[in-house]
Amino acid sequence: MEKIGVMGVGNVLLRDEGFGVKLLYILKAKYDFPENVVLIDGGTAGIFLSPEIDYLDRLVIVDVVKAEGEPGSVRIYEKEDFFIDRLPLKLSPHQLGLQEVLLLNELKGTCPKEVKLIGIVPKAVETGTGLTPELEAKLPEVEELVLKVLREWGVEPKLKERPEDPQIWWEKKVKEA
Repeated sequence: MEKIGVMGVGNVLLRDEGFGVKLLYILKAKYDFPENVVLIDGGTAGIFLSPEIDYLDRLVIVDVVKAEGEPGSVRIYEKEDFFIDRLPLKLSPHQLGLQEVLLLNELKGTCPKEVKLIGIVPKAVETGTGLTPELEAKLPEVEELVLKVLREWGVEPKLKERPEDPQIWWEKKVKEA
């Protein structure tokens, strides 16, 4: 059985940069995934993600991208786009690390045979812990895109009878003493 990864990448302390990670938490809270699917909080780990994707057969990544278009515009990139510079200019340091991770894994012979990046154009990447309304509104659409990719790969996540609290810890208000 193929091993499939779903990775959310980004910095949750830079507003829209945290989109991919927030979506990953939502997916974990709403769905049960088969044993062959791993959910990876890639955060800003960069090159340290290499062992996380060793021996995955397929990988779908959710992240923000610096691309043409209005905030909230969605772009889909394939594995080849990482290697022939079709990706837009880097938005943050972790994206450079992500490209390097895939190249390193390609050289090691452990890169997934298929990689899809679902990228979304951010509105704000300054210090802050909440998504802008434009990107918050896009979470359901990108969730559906991730599910569509997984279905194309033969995976059907099961909606939980009782979805859990996604535990978006970085958006929680701190109670005063």
